[in-house]
Amino acid sequence: MQASLNTYLADRQQLINQFMKNYLEKQDIPERLKASILYSINAGGKRLRPILMMASCEAFGGKPEDVLHTAAGLEMVHTYSLIHDDLPAMDDDDLRRGLPTNHREFDEATAILAGDSLLTMSFQLIAEDEQLPAEKRLYLVEQLSKVSGASGMVAGQMLDMESESKSIPIDDLKRIHHLKTGRLLSFAILSGAYVAGASEERLASLEKTADLLGVLFQIQDDILDVDGDEEKIGKPVGSDETNEKSTYPKLLGMDGAVREKTEYVKEAKQSLSEADVDDTMLSALIDHLSNRDH
Repeated sequence: MQASLNTYLADRQQLINQFMKNYLEKQDIPERLKASILYSINAGGKRLRPILMMASCEAFGGKPEDVLHTAAGLEMVHTYSLIHDDLPAMDDDDLRRGLPTNHREFDEATAILAGDSLLTMSFQLIAEDEQLPAEKRLYLVEQLSKVSGASGMVAGQMLDMESESKSIPIDDLKRIHHLKTGRLLSFAILSGAYVAGASEERLASLEKTADLLGVLFQIQDDILDVDGDEEKIGKPVGSDETNEKSTYPKLLGMDGAVREKTEYVKEAKQSLSEADVDDTMLSALIDHLSNRDH
């Protein structure tokens, strides 16, 4: 299964990378701004969110190409968020994916505009997808705007910033990561199933998996920030401690964080079974996300 999963990941990464590169290079964008955008898009990245969307679509009988525009749009939103998170006014990071952050490679203003461009182009991409009927495109744009905006990812970033240098309850930490990380992951899984025509009942079962995935993803991120390999994760370990952030290992201890993650994996797989898609690549991806080393 591991060899099969690795091949699957590599194939889907190549598909999404080539699509985004071709799309962006054709856009009429000022040269320096385009260079800044492509710098962050081409810096690598696991493409986990678009791959989850494709896997979900396939689990319900669709094809990867059915969600290619939406998957690329989602990855653009994610990349924009990383560019802005790294800014001096936010996390003030110097490295991302083993390379200088966008504002270090270019300048702060250019990095902000590159992020702005990626965010807005994500909706343009979905709107231009002539493979999908207009009502599906409208629904996807509406949902992506919700999960990435002031009641989703941006809200999570705000709460995360406000919690720095404070000791917060574990339920508050879960809420932060549900918004900051989980909402985009949920969008990936639910949108893939929606485009493939999943029934409302199966979507309801899948929604629990989607919510759980965001938390277990963040727990593993927190674990890697403590004992991960700096070369593999592409940025210094210990940045959460330096920024005085509340994390799962800090609040629960390392053993407690691992136990919490294991329980979430178990519950997520149970929900997949209820949606009748447990024997699919989605299940393998849950194990992969919870055990990743970068």
